[in-house]
Amino acid sequence: MDKLIIKGGKKLEGTVKISGAKNAALPILAATILCPGKHLIRNVPDLRDVNTMKSLLQNLGSGVDVRDSVAVVESDGFKKHEAPYELVKTMRASVVILGPLLARLGKARVSLPGGCAIGARPINLHLMALEKMGAEISLDSGYVLGRVGRLKGTDIYLDIPTVTGTENILMAAVLAKGITRIDNAAMEPEVVDLANALISMGADIRGAGERVIEIKGVDELRPLDYTVIPDRIEAGTFMTAAAVTRGNILLENCRLD
Repeated sequence: MDKLIIKGGKKLEGTVKISGAKNAALPILAATILCPGKHLIRNVPDLRDVNTMKSLLQNLGSGVDVRDSVAVVESDGFKKHEAPYELVKTMRASVVILGPLLARLGKARVSLPGGCAIGARPINLHLMALEKMGAEISLDSGYVLGRVGRLKGTDIYLDIPTVTGTENILMAAVLAKGITRIDNAAMEPEVVDLANALISMGADIRGAGERVIEIKGVDELRPLDYTVIPDRIEAGTFMTAAAVTRGNILLENCRLD
């Protein structure tokens, strides 16, 4: 598709059901890596990146079925630790599986979305944090290689409050030994939603949505049963469109906060 041609001049009327937030659904799907069992995730949007994450989890050995906005992930058969370039090349959020893989398996081989073009998507803050937690990290031909016995809690300061970086550290820290503190953490609702999902699995997390998050590692987690938050960007887009056209629309599955 080269372009969209929109003929305006009409009010927008009707009812719209807001989809689940993609940027919350992706790391929550990645969180199923953290423990075996049958995970149930509701309000999952039907988008290309979600389908890519589905394929990625299946490649790792999980059984994944997504229909009618509900994802069922069975991670008992989880064996592999590699995310190949062919699967992640179109999805920048693919790096969020690095933390869960190291936390559960102690090893990971994850392709960068840009392949060998590492400068196109810098993840140095992710790697710095994982190294501080005891992981041995190296880069080889567009892949991040990680290995560790068990991650250890530590104090981590993020120069930039990166969303995916905060999410990666959260998922790595929930099974780490000791306490991890993330200073200058991202405060976005999607980060809070991931933290809430992890808490529902038995994680000990305090301060999500604030600049400092504290995670006390636990020995094991239980499977997910969770509903993803609505997409605030989609909701805001429809609200703006209704306002500028002087329309009247009803948004369902929407949160004011």
